Amino acid sequence: MSRGTAFIRVRRSEDEVFAFMADPEQMSLWSFGTWRAEIDDTGLVRGTSIRDGAVIYVRIEAHPEQWLIDYHVGTAPDTLSPRVFARVTPGDVFGDGLGAGLALTAIRTAEMDDARWDSLTATHRVELDIVKSALETGYDHRTA
Repeated sequence: MSRGTAFIRVRRSEDEVFAFMADPEQMSLWSFGTWRAEIDDTGLVRGTSIRDGAVIYVRIEAHPEQWLIDYHVGTAPDTLSPRVFARVTPGDVFGDGLGAGLALTAIRTAEMDDARWDSLTATHRVELDIVKSALETGYDHRTA
């Protein structure tokens, strides 16, 4: 099993970045796996993959004391596993005034072939660019 991590700096506070990434309402803004997201009363996200139309479920488990967010992902609500993780790094750690750091890490499962894995890791890099843009500009393609 392997992992892939994408990283970006965002000119916003760590609190803003963390709140955005932990908010299920924001997933359809940046996540290609949860397009047209529906969120139930428990916070379970049901989305449609923009890539192939597959239904994907996500439950977000936020750990604010560690600046860590676990995304439990699966094809059914009862088969979710923690496979994607976001880590926010406070901007003062870097000491350059360029804002917080945001890393998105995915775990490669046995059923992912090389093409699917390459697509996932490339998608995460693009998704982080969308997160950065949304937080820094306020642009929301869902309302445009």
